[in-house]
Amino acid sequence: MKMGLVGFAGTGKSIVFEWLTGEKPDPSKVQQGQTAMADVPDERLAKISAALKPKKTTYTKVAVLDTPGLMADERKDNPRRLGVIREANGMVIVLDGFSRSDFAGQLRKFREELLFADLEVVSNRIPKLEAGLKKAKPAKEREADEIELALLRRIVAALEAGTPAAQIGLTTDEEKSVRSFQLLTLKPEIAFVNRGDSGFNDPLPADLLALEPHAIQAPVKLEMELLALGEEDRKAFMADMGVTSFHRDSTIRAMFYGVGREVFFTTGEDECRTWSIPKGCEAVEAAGCIHKDLGEKFVRAIVISYNDFVSCHYSEKEAKTKGLARTEGKNYVVKDADILHILHSG
Repeated sequence: MKMGLVGFAGTGKSIVFEWLTGEKPDPSKVQQGQTAMADVPDERLAKISAALKPKKTTYTKVAVLDTPGLMADERKDNPRRLGVIREANGMVIVLDGFSRSDFAGQLRKFREELLFADLEVVSNRIPKLEAGLKKAKPAKEREADEIELALLRRIVAALEAGTPAAQIGLTTDEEKSVRSFQLLTLKPEIAFVNRGDSGFNDPLPADLLALEPHAIQAPVKLEMELLALGEEDRKAFMADMGVTSFHRDSTIRAMFYGVGREVFFTTGEDECRTWSIPKGCEAVEAAGCIHKDLGEKFVRAIVISYNDFVSCHYSEKEAKTKGLARTEGKNYVVKDADILHILHSG
């Protein structure tokens, strides 16, 4: 799973990238973007590992993509800059919270850039379809082109009216048919206010939350500076500045779950691990995430919910004895934090 950091130049995206991943931004990759991995923290896995003491504990990861900043006053090159983000599963829109306070205004302006970039991509396809329909072609091919043209005209009309593609009620089939465009206004997004050394304990303003109810904030530069200090100095500075906790872990979790991802666990003496799956994933798909062969040779899954696993002292044997380990087929919809043991043929 890949999340893109996006925003206007000067919002501090690159320092957010370093804060999340621990990787320093590479100036040579400013225009094409830079990717690094970040573990998705999970206290539940930490507790499982503390109880079972496996040889290895592995957290699922999220790829974080730092992208070129957009120009606030010159739109011409922004669609190209945004093109870097089209392959990402979702976006973290970084807002300037250290020199500006109009967070809602910044978010609106950035969303306008997304609309403009999508409009350019979709509009370029329409003349080609119109020209193709003037030529002789098989009936099925003509019908498919007519359906696509009608859909694209509908999307263009919405974008021109300021409505993102995600809000026009596309069916699953329609979303599939425009998947190749990688529309930015179809992607899940989270607004992130990059705070300065003050105001980070203030609640986010109502007008921003009206636009993005799941918006989050953190004093990124301050947190990095505090983490670089020794423990005693850190505690003293935190108390002096009113910093009660760090936000990196919660931000990564918000990014991960904000694009409709969940996790399931596998446990054992060798390794305890979280696996990333899309919400609504079936057991056979989850098995394939572990290894392609497990999906192809899937027979059934032994499933224990996390809470039941805890109540059984992290023991699969005890869960089976108490009837809390269920046998599920390939169409079972995996729940977040299920513990799975996949049984397969061969």
